[in-house]
Amino acid sequence: MEDAEFADRAVFLPEANALVLADLHIGRDATSSVSLPLGEQRDLATRFAALLHRFSPAEVVLAGDVLHAFDRIPEDAEDTFAKLKQRANDAETDFVAIRGNHDNLLSQLVDCPDEYRLADGTLVCHGHEEPDSTASRYVVGHDHPAIEIEGKRRPCYLWGPGTFRGSDVLVLPAFTRLAGGAIVNGMWGSDFQTPFVSSSSPFRPIVRDEEADETYRFPPLGEFRELL
Repeated sequence: MEDAEFADRAVFLPEANALVLADLHIGRDATSSVSLPLGEQRDLATRFAALLHRFSPAEVVLAGDVLHAFDRIPEDAEDTFAKLKQRANDAETDFVAIRGNHDNLLSQLVDCPDEYRLADGTLVCHGHEEPDSTASRYVVGHDHPAIEIEGKRRPCYLWGPGTFRGSDVLVLPAFTRLAGGAIVNGMWGSDFQTPFVSSSSPFRPIVRDEEADETYRFPPLGEFRELL
C-alpha cells in the first residue's frame, strides 16, 4: 500500500485523488454515557476539515456506518452530518456517503449507494457484506480494528494484499474516537465480522503516530503477533 497516505484514521489515495474514512457513528454520544471532551460534533467536524485541508481531495467518501442509531436520527446527528457536508462543499470536494449496516435512515439525509468505485478502480464499501462488484482493491470499514503494542491500544489499518478473491483489501479503523476498537492481536479470521477477512494472518497492521506525523507498517499478523 505504498501509493496511499494515512492520517487520523483516514486514507488518501493519490491516484484516485480521494479521501476515504469509515465508521463515523454520528450520534453515538447521544446514546452513550461517554462523551468527548470537545463534544462529538466539534471533534468530527474539526478533524474532517483538517483532512480536507491536508489532502485537498477531489472527493471524500464515507465508507458506511455514517450514523450510529438504527431507528432515529437525533437532531444533533443531523446537524453534525450537515456540517461535514458543508465542509466538503466549502473545500470544493465531492461528498459521497455509502450505506453501512447502521445506516437504515441515512437515505433521509443523502443518496447513499451500497458501494462506490473511485477513479483508480478501487471499490469502497462498508464491509459488512460481500460486494456486488469486483475490483483489484477494496477499501472497507466495519470491524474497527485496533492493536495493542506495549500495553497501549492504538487504532490501526489492516492491509491484506491478495486476500479477498485474489484482490487487495484495506480495512480502516473507526473514524469516531468513541469506538474502543476490536483488538486484532489475538483475532483470527472467524473473529472478524467482515467477509473480507477470512484469515487475519496475512494482514499487515499499519499504525499512525499523529503527534510525530509518522506511519508505522508492521509485518503480517501471522508473524507479528508472536512479537506482541
